[in-house]
Amino acid sequence: MADAPDDTPPESKLTRTKQEWARDGRFLTGERERPDSERLPPGQHLMKNWPVLDLGLHPDVSTERWRLQINGAVEEPQIWDWARFQGSVQSEATTDMHCVTTWSRYDNRWAGVRTRDFVAVVRPRADAAFVVLGSYDGYSTNLPLADFTAFDAMLVHSWEGRPLTKEHGGPVRLLVPHLYLWKSAKWLRSIEFRTADQPGYWEVRGYHERGDPWTEQRYAD
Repeated sequence: MADAPDDTPPESKLTRTKQEWARDGRFLTGERERPDSERLPPGQHLMKNWPVLDLGLHPDVSTERWRLQINGAVEEPQIWDWARFQGSVQSEATTDMHCVTTWSRYDNRWAGVRTRDFVAVVRPRADAAFVVLGSYDGYSTNLPLADFTAFDAMLVHSWEGRPLTKEHGGPVRLLVPHLYLWKSAKWLRSIEFRTADQPGYWEVRGYHERGDPWTEQRYAD
């Protein structure tokens, strides 16, 4: 069986600050009309480095110890180990990423398993409409299945030609480039397919259910 996750991380100065941002509508610009050619979402600024932002816990999960539990509304619940993950169809992609704390980074090179290929193997039931992602640090977040299976969404193990570091969610994290980065769970441990939505860690703390950067879905309405 997969290792049990840690308890939900305790409240910290960071989590309290980010909840205050949600209450105050911090960083919202109110922009709604943007040209199709615009690459930078409203309220964002470009970064050349990759800031490390998390809940303050960096679980040390080796590839030997890593397990991915797949359950819920699927035909056959499964637990993948590293060999099973590496033996799946591997892909590469270059995409941007956007954090709700207003930074963006262009042209990130990823390697991993496209979620569309993953879903084709695990076979969600016809009534599955959402996924809830669980992490080794106790974090969780939710996604509509349509967003999880977007054409450029991936379960990634490498960034810029090197294994994903612990600080950035290695050995495996989700990457959904068209949504704010909090939806791309680090230290991925479980994927539960659901027929009904279930808010995750930040969603119950005032953040938007979906998180589209181009329409500034930073916080709950």
